[in-house]
Amino acid sequence: MRRRPLLAALAAAWSVGARAGLPEVVQRLKPSVLPVGTYGATDSPRFGFRGTGFAVGDGSLVATNFHVLPDNAGAEGGPQIVVLTSRTESVGQLRHARVVATDRVRDLALLQIEGAPLPPLVLAEPGEAREGQAIALMGYPIAGALGFAPVTHHGIIASITVAALPAPSARQLDPRAVTRLREGNFEVFQLDATAYPGNSGGPLFDAETGRVLGIVNMVLVKAGRESALSSPTGISYAVPIENLRELMRTR
Repeated sequence: MRRRPLLAALAAAWSVGARAGLPEVVQRLKPSVLPVGTYGATDSPRFGFRGTGFAVGDGSLVATNFHVLPDNAGAEGGPQIVVLTSRTESVGQLRHARVVATDRVRDLALLQIEGAPLPPLVLAEPGEAREGQAIALMGYPIAGALGFAPVTHHGIIASITVAALPAPSARQLDPRAVTRLREGNFEVFQLDATAYPGNSGGPLFDAETGRVLGIVNMVLVKAGRESALSSPTGISYAVPIENLRELMRTR
C-alpha cells in the first residue's frame, strides 16, 4: 500500500516529462527548417515562396519536394532558387541554392546552399516509423499570407500505405500518376495531422526525439487554396526518410 503514492508520483513526473519533450524538440529544430522559393530583382515581392525545406547531411544541403521547385529550375536563365535563413521577426537572409539531385517519382529534391552550413537534422533509421507513432511536422503553411514563422502541427502516423492507387477511369490518370504506376508502388505515411499548402517539403519527425521520419509531400483540402484554412481535411501524406537517404547517396 505504501508504494502506491510513490508509483503515482513517478507516473505523474513521467507524464510531465513526456509533455515537455515536444516544446524542446521544436526549439531545437526551428533553425534548420527553412522557407524555399525564388528570387527576382524585378519581381514583386522579390522572394516568391514555394514551400518548406530542411537542412541535412553536412548542413550545406536542404531537402524539399520536387514539386516545390519552379519549372526550369537549374536551367541556364531559369528561376533562381533561394532559401531564407537567419530569420528574426522582421528580417531574414536570402541564400542562393542549386539543385544537386531529384527524384520526380517520390517527389524529392536536394539543394546545395551557399554560405556557412546550417545545423542539420538527424534522420531516423529505416523502419523506425510505426503506425500510431506520435509525430509532429514543421513548416510554413500558406506562408505568403501568414508570414515566415515556422509552425508545428502534432498528430500520429495513421497508416503506412502505398503511394499509387488505380484511378477509376483513364481520364483521371495524370502524368505523375502514370509515372508512379510504371515505377511501381512505394510506401508513404498517411498522417492524422492538420497540414496546409506550404508545409510541402517540411520534416515529419518523432515528437519525442526530433528524428526525421519523412518529408511532407501532399496535403488534401476539400476545395481550392482559398478554403485550405477554413476547411482542412486533416489528412496529409509524407514520403519515408529512406527515400531521401537513397537520394543523398546518389548525388
